[in-house]
Amino acid sequence: MDILLTHGYFLAEDAVEKRVMRPYPPLGLLYLSAYLKSKGFSVEVLDTTFRTRQEVFAQLARERPVCVGIYGNLLTRQNVLELISVCKGVGATVILGGPEPANYAEEYLSHGADVVVMGEGELTLERLLVHLQQNGAAHLQAVEGVVFRGEDGRVVRTPPRALHPDLDALPFPDRDAIDLWAYLEAWRTHHGSSSVSLICARGCPYTCTWCSHSVFGFSHRRRSPANVAQEVAQIVAQFSPDRLWYADDVFTLHHGWLFEYADELHRRNLRLPFECISREDRLNEAVVAKLAEMGCFRLWIGSESGSQRVLDAMQRRTDAERVRYVTRLLQQHGIEVGMFIMLGYEGETERDLEATLEHLKAANPNAFLTTVAYPIKGTEYYQKVADRIVRNGEWAKSTERDLDVAGRPSRRYYAFANRWLVNEMALHRRAHNGRLAWLRRAKAFVNARVGRLGMYLLRPRHS
Repeated sequence: MDILLTHGYFLAEDAVEKRVMRPYPPLGLLYLSAYLKSKGFSVEVLDTTFRTRQEVFAQLARERPVCVGIYGNLLTRQNVLELISVCKGVGATVILGGPEPANYAEEYLSHGADVVVMGEGELTLERLLVHLQQNGAAHLQAVEGVVFRGEDGRVVRTPPRALHPDLDALPFPDRDAIDLWAYLEAWRTHHGSSSVSLICARGCPYTCTWCSHSVFGFSHRRRSPANVAQEVAQIVAQFSPDRLWYADDVFTLHHGWLFEYADELHRRNLRLPFECISREDRLNEAVVAKLAEMGCFRLWIGSESGSQRVLDAMQRRTDAERVRYVTRLLQQHGIEVGMFIMLGYEGETERDLEATLEHLKAANPNAFLTTVAYPIKGTEYYQKVADRIVRNGEWAKSTERDLDVAGRPSRRYYAFANRWLVNEMALHRRAHNGRLAWLRRAKAFVNARVGRLGMYLLRPRHS
């Protein structure tokens, strides 16, 4: 075996996901596995999702891989650090990739990693593996797109590698390398239907200040409609899922592509229910009608705030009023709408939060999820608040989500704000549900008032 690929996410340790139970496999690793195999490398994927850390560590000790590639994100930092230690203990060369190691390359090297791959992984990892096999860890400066420590102990960053120019040339994700049936079974057990994920493009050209672009930059490259439809046909033939999840940042970014893709699916007699993510400015009557025709049953919009002032500060390039219009348009075509809402962005006031509540009531999405803004290293938002970032705990035992921003209301304040939003929306939705819902309405009313009171007691004096 030339390389073992893994990622360090343990579903059993994720309390939120255990409640939701909508797991998807690590597509990035499956793309790497497929690509490296196509170049003649011997590859194994150690999928940790349904495993325990003890099982994973025991397998590493048994197999003693020569080289291990680990994908990392901000949720798995501590697990990745532990994996590095275990892998080094069995004598493996450890290569890291993904958005988190790209932002903290020096820290991960200090914790035992040998090389960090920056940006897109396929071409760089191919070149890196060839170099390691021929030269060992010497002269790594000849490999583009990596970070490592030189013989003098200093961190060396080589020039970035160009992104892959033709996504159609990449093989489909190596779904046979893992137990995909475990994912399908988890879905069927908890939701009565199964789902498989795929991507049609890489990268996002938008400039939202809080969003990380550490892997693909601000590029946007699309696969051809025929190529994606061919993958869907393969997925259906092999796994027969009940639905699909298009994991693109903005599924409807290119309207011409979308209509061509719809034609490809129709030509192949493929119509599976699916959900996806998009933006209000990339949706109109024709696009929404086409999505419904294709089988879209739910679309998520990054609404973020009901305050146009906050959206403009985020450089979101979106219009709150039009989000409400598009939400109604989607629902009129039978497509459920989910919204992502971000609380606590720099400069947000209580008036902005009130605008967000009114926005949600007016739009009335089928579901909404909230998060509190956190600064991700490498983003414009991070740079903006860098001198006020407060880290709670040492780097190795925390994540970006544990960062606080001095001068911003407390975490408890936003917990109350979320409670207020959720219960005010519950009251709004149940206003016409009749007498049988009176107990739920009473509970929502009390919770909303508690949330509002908590916000009042915890708000900063300047708010």
